[in-house]
Amino acid sequence: MSVSHLISPRPADAMAEARVQLAAAHRLAVLHELEEGIDNHFTMTVPGREGEYLILPFGLHWSEARASDLIVFDERGRVLEGHGSLELSAQCIHAPIHRLTGTRVVLHTHQTWTIALNMLQDNRLLPASQTAAFYHGLIAYDDDYTGVAATLAEGERLAAAMDGKPILFMKNHGVLVTGDTLAQAYRRLYRIERVCRNQILALSTGRPLQLLSDEVVARVQTPSADDRHPRGERERLFFEAMMRIVDRELPGYRD
Repeated sequence: MSVSHLISPRPADAMAEARVQLAAAHRLAVLHELEEGIDNHFTMTVPGREGEYLILPFGLHWSEARASDLIVFDERGRVLEGHGSLELSAQCIHAPIHRLTGTRVVLHTHQTWTIALNMLQDNRLLPASQTAAFYHGLIAYDDDYTGVAATLAEGERLAAAMDGKPILFMKNHGVLVTGDTLAQAYRRLYRIERVCRNQILALSTGRPLQLLSDEVVARVQTPSADDRHPRGERERLFFEAMMRIVDRELPGYRD
């Protein structure tokens, strides 16, 4: 292990890295077709400062997100650092979820294939593929769309609906994914979109799905003692690879 891994990052360094990663995630969402232009929201807790969150100010397209653009806000809706406005539903959804679940990262989108599944009366993600099996038991379902979030009570309701799970499928609305790190949360968001696409495409054939048994699902979810790349390492490598793609395809987010 290198010396750099033994030294905790200074607060200023941690803040700078958080800004770079969050800006990169916005641009990645454009490349992966997970965004809706200036709408939807990605937030991170400011390192070392509970109750304060980083977000892209409303009005900027996600493809132009830069580390320096990100603002800091609190649950009262005050912009504490930076310039730009905070969209109301971002405040009302994200701040209560951060506070009540303790998660560091909250990603909310209306991405195409996930919302297509959530438009169905039966919107459950089924364990019909290896990747879907990884998420079996990790998804909560909010089956009561109440309209556009305009109060903190809505975020509190959604936090309760999550029931300790890291992913929330929002009927008639979209998806909300949380994580301890941005790498973990974004990898979940990215893969969820693909397994939803797989299920919609398979259902479109009109033929029955072949579901995995509970025993096989449990086997898929149990890490191998010989695995050279534990889950956290896989998440880190995934996001570092994705950032290299952004550096090549949509550079400038580090500014």
